[in-house]
Amino acid sequence: MQAIVIEQTDDGPVLSMGEIAAPALEPGSLRLRVAATAVNRADLLQARGFYPPPPGASETLGLECAGEVVEVGDGVSGWTSGDRAMALLAGGGYAQEVVVDAGSVMRVPDGMEFDQAAALPEVYLTVFLNVFQLGQFPAAGAALVHGGGSGIGTAAIQLLKAAGGRIVVTAGSAQKCARCLDLGADVAVNYNEGDFVEACKQATDGQGVDVVLDSIGGPYLAQNLTALATGGRLVVIGLMGGAKAEINLGLLLARRLQVIGSTLRARPLAQKAAIVAGFLERFGVGLAAGEIAPVVDRVLPLAAAGEAHRVVQASEHFGKVVLRVS
Repeated sequence: MQAIVIEQTDDGPVLSMGEIAAPALEPGSLRLRVAATAVNRADLLQARGFYPPPPGASETLGLECAGEVVEVGDGVSGWTSGDRAMALLAGGGYAQEVVVDAGSVMRVPDGMEFDQAAALPEVYLTVFLNVFQLGQFPAAGAALVHGGGSGIGTAAIQLLKAAGGRIVVTAGSAQKCARCLDLGADVAVNYNEGDFVEACKQATDGQGVDVVLDSIGGPYLAQNLTALATGGRLVVIGLMGGAKAEINLGLLLARRLQVIGSTLRARPLAQKAAIVAGFLERFGVGLAAGEIAPVVDRVLPLAAAGEAHRVVQASEHFGKVVLRVS
């Protein structure tokens, strides 16, 4: 089958179309014919050799996809050939077919196109896991999310507003801040100009936010902790700015703060299935009604994966960049 293959050169990775073997169907899994996949920053890291797939996972890029079921493995019920599905993957989305554990698959809502559905699983499940499960976001609480114009950020805005929460986001331009506000954010701070700690305090009558979702890492650590309310949780899901920083443990003790590190990709299948089930239980009605839907910046053909990676690396997008496979 056709898929994106990577050639490492002195100028960096080159992504191109190539031929690879189709994955074998396993008990408990589904084979999907991929209609579309979406680009995540983890794909950029993997292409550069910095984020290898977990043991046993496909080495092909792609952490999510949407398409049609073409084969059902032993032990799987409730799915038949031709069903429209979207899936969370440990790898393999940049290809014509994937095999994925049935617990990591969700039905594509009526009225949602594959291009949009392909942009949903990775970021919405990441937000649900880290803000609502690990972060224990409270009713009528407040959160700070960095990168409001990213796939994670736009998903967080939608889920937090659906949950009745308040959300402060950061973004890199006035235009992106405006679009975050249009999407439902309560406050948007241009991180090149504004003080997001002060914005969090003002938005919460001086109390601070209950959860911070951070993909920057070291440079924001002290500010993130200061932005939290007493008993708040900082959940770190990325290290775009660096992996090291000094932490004031006295602050954690005095204000009962928690710092949580989290990834989704390498979690056991049973945990992923539980995350999917929890997401659908809480947000399935809104998803089916079209109230929760990914923001797609642009759709490119799979052969243009290299250009898609350039767009994401340069942060030229708002929402998700999608690759149409078939």
